[in-house]
Amino acid sequence: MLTIKARPKYVNNAYFNYLKDDTRVQIFFGGASSGKSYFIAQRIVADTVQGRNTLVLRNVARTLRGSCWNEIVKAISKVPYKQWFTISKTEMIITATNNGAQILFAGLDDVEKIKSITPANGVLTDVWVEEATETSYDDYKQLEKRLRGESRHKKRITLSFNPVYKEHWIYEEFFKGWADDDTSYQDEHLSILKTTYKDNRFLTADDIYALENETDEYYRAVYTEGQWGTLGDVIFRNWRVEDLSEFSKSADKLYFGLDFGFSSDPCAVVKLHYDKAHKRIYILDEIYERGLTNTALAPILKEFVGNHYVTCDSAEPKSIKELQNMGIRAIGAKKGPDSIMHGIQWLQGHEIIIDTRCQNLRNEFQLYQWRKDKNGNSLRVPEDKNQHGIDGIRYALESESTARYAGTLNLKGL
Repeated sequence: MLTIKARPKYVNNAYFNYLKDDTRVQIFFGGASSGKSYFIAQRIVADTVQGRNTLVLRNVARTLRGSCWNEIVKAISKVPYKQWFTISKTEMIITATNNGAQILFAGLDDVEKIKSITPANGVLTDVWVEEATETSYDDYKQLEKRLRGESRHKKRITLSFNPVYKEHWIYEEFFKGWADDDTSYQDEHLSILKTTYKDNRFLTADDIYALENETDEYYRAVYTEGQWGTLGDVIFRNWRVEDLSEFSKSADKLYFGLDFGFSSDPCAVVKLHYDKAHKRIYILDEIYERGLTNTALAPILKEFVGNHYVTCDSAEPKSIKELQNMGIRAIGAKKGPDSIMHGIQWLQGHEIIIDTRCQNLRNEFQLYQWRKDKNGNSLRVPEDKNQHGIDGIRYALESESTARYAGTLNLKGL
C-alpha cells in the first residue's frame, strides 16, 4: 500500500490530524467557509490511491455536480499524483489507476441506485454525506448497512454540514454530551470536529468581512459562529418529508404557483396536489433558479406545468403577460388585504407533506420565522425572507384558501 505524505501548507491546521482518523462515524460541522468540505475532498483523494472506495452522497442527486464533485476534482488537480486518476464526467465515477479504487457519486433521492452501487474492485469502505442535515434518520441507518464486506481498511461514514436546529435527529443522535463551547469530541466510535471561518486560512478578506458583518441573529449564530440554533418562532411546524415519487404518478388534480425572482431572490415554482377531504397538501416538485429572464423561464415552465394554469405573483403583470404570450397559462394571484396572513393561517390548518426532492422548500419551512422587535419579542408579522417557494404555495392554492369567502359573496349576490 502506498504511503501518501501530506504537506501541512496545503491542509488547514484544524483538520490535519484527521487525515488518518479511522473512527467509524465522523462529523465535521460548523460555520460557512470553514473549509470542511474541501478537507474531506482532499482526504478522499489521498485515501483512494491507498485503496479506499468512497460513495459520495447528497440528498438530491442533481446538486452533486456543483458541490462535492467539483471539490474532489479540484483537490485532484492540486496533488502531485493527479495522473493516477481517470475522471468520467458523464458517469460521475473517478478511478485510481494504480489500484482500481473508485469514488462514486449518487443522490439519496434514488434509493434503488444506492442499493445497487458497487465499486469495481473490493467493497465500499467509506460514505461521505455532504449537507447531512438534509437527510433523514432512516437514510442514515440504510447507509450504515451499505458498509459491509471484508476489507483491510476500517469502514467509515462521514457527515458534514452547517448546523441547523437542536431538534434535528443528528443533534439528538450524536450530540448528547456536547456543550456549545466545545470544538471537538472523540471516543471509540465517534469523532466530532466543529470549525468556523477562523479555521480556514485560505479565505479572502472579502469572505471574512461578509461573515463577520452578518446582522441577522440566526444566520450569524449558525453560519458565522457555527452554533446549533433552535426552532424558535418558526411559522410552520405542521409538515413532514416523504418520498412522493409514486404518489405523484397518480395525483389527479394539480396546482402550480410561481414567485418571480431574478438575481438575489430565486424564481420559485411549485407543483402540488391538494386533498381537501383530509386537509393535506402534497408538495410534489419545485423549480428554484436565479438569473432567468422570462424568455429563458418559459420553456422550463412549459415542461414543468404542461397545459395547467400557474398562479403567479400579481406584482409583476408585465412578466405574466410575457409568459402568456409565450404559451404559458399564467394568471395573477388576487392577493388583497391581509392575504399573506390569511394564507399562512390557512396553510397552518393543514398537514403539509413535502417530497424528498424539494430541498429548497424543506429549507424554507425550517427557516421561515416571525419578525422580532428590538427587544427580541415576536411580532405577528413574517420575516420577508426564506419564503419564495412558500409564497408560490399560497398563490397556487389561493382559489381553495379563499373559497369560503367567495361562497359568502355569492350568497349575498343571490
